Amino acid sequence: MASSTFLCSHQPYGSSNYNTHFKKPSFHPFNSNGSSSSLPNSSMTRRIRATASNSRTVRKQVEEDEVDKDVGMSRLTLFSPCKINVFLRITGKRADGYHDLASLFHVISLGDKIKFSLSPSKETDRLLANVPGVPLDDRNLIIKALNLFRRKTGINNYFSIHLDKKVPTGAGLGGGSSNAATALWAANQFSGGIATEKELQEWSSEIGSDIPFFFSRGAAYCTGRGEVVEDISPPIPLDLPMVLIKPQEACSTAEVYKCLRVDKASKIDPLALLEKISRDGISQDVCINDLEAPAFEVLPSLKRLKQRIVSAAGQGQYDAVFMSGSGSTIVGVGSPEPPKFIYDEEDYKNIFLSEARFITRPTDQWYTENSMQQDTIE
Repeated sequence: MASSTFLCSHQPYGSSNYNTHFKKPSFHPFNSNGSSSSLPNSSMTRRIRATASNSRTVRKQVEEDEVDKDVGMSRLTLFSPCKINVFLRITGKRADGYHDLASLFHVISLGDKIKFSLSPSKETDRLLANVPGVPLDDRNLIIKALNLFRRKTGINNYFSIHLDKKVPTGAGLGGGSSNAATALWAANQFSGGIATEKELQEWSSEIGSDIPFFFSRGAAYCTGRGEVVEDISPPIPLDLPMVLIKPQEACSTAEVYKCLRVDKASKIDPLALLEKISRDGISQDVCINDLEAPAFEVLPSLKRLKQRIVSAAGQGQYDAVFMSGSGSTIVGVGSPEPPKFIYDEEDYKNIFLSEARFITRPTDQWYTENSMQQDTIE
């Protein structure tokens, strides 16, 4: 279960130490059809810290009103986790203006909570959020997802939705994409599971490139614009701790890509990175992100922050330090604690911190805060 402690009011929503030994998991990728494949974040402390931890408390994923059984489900509360990119290679520029990528995506335990309830309205959804600045109309991916579901299925359920936002925006963590996937899952549950997971995944690519990933089981090798998703067995131990460190400044994905020079990107084969991670575990040399250089050009202070965290890694605090997505979250894998300078220096008083770990989900179930299972994809 993930719990959150905030030492100040939550960051506004923008435009969009322990040592353990792990047995390296075997690597079993598979194709979308299930067959085997050859693909081996005042003077008073004002930081925001979200902590994620295990719990023995068994929590229901679905919370329902007691209603007439003929009416069916009335309410549903779901966890909407974010993701990190363990590596992110940009492999080329497409004719349609997008870029091809190859990336190891993994769901992590930091997430939002979304409460859905059926609305008597037959014309509109009503979205509320716990933080200011969240678009509450069809600019929001949750509403886009619900509109998409109605269009694809012809089922005209409308909803009242409350979004309890914990994932920062402009962070490279895919929080909005996860919200959209969660909304599609919820709409399908209210409709008796009329669509398959595969159909939800395919539909979701129409409104966002990262959304299909969340219909994986938590770990996937993603290509194309990110919408081509190949489930893999988690190549990283799920109990490996990490810390997410996000400055107050966000990175505009559009600006980052504008500064990207594909000819200056890494030339390493992304499948070689995947193989190495599955064989040897996570390390600094495999956590390559071709969007780091352009992101650092857009936000030079982010480069300085990463360099200082890498210095902590050099002292043994982290196994790897890297930026997720197009930024501006820096991930330190191997410890849940941030470097000491984060607490000591005034420049970082408004930084977002979150302890996290890798999570997965079983087939036919959505993610939960305490999802920590080492499934093998067969």
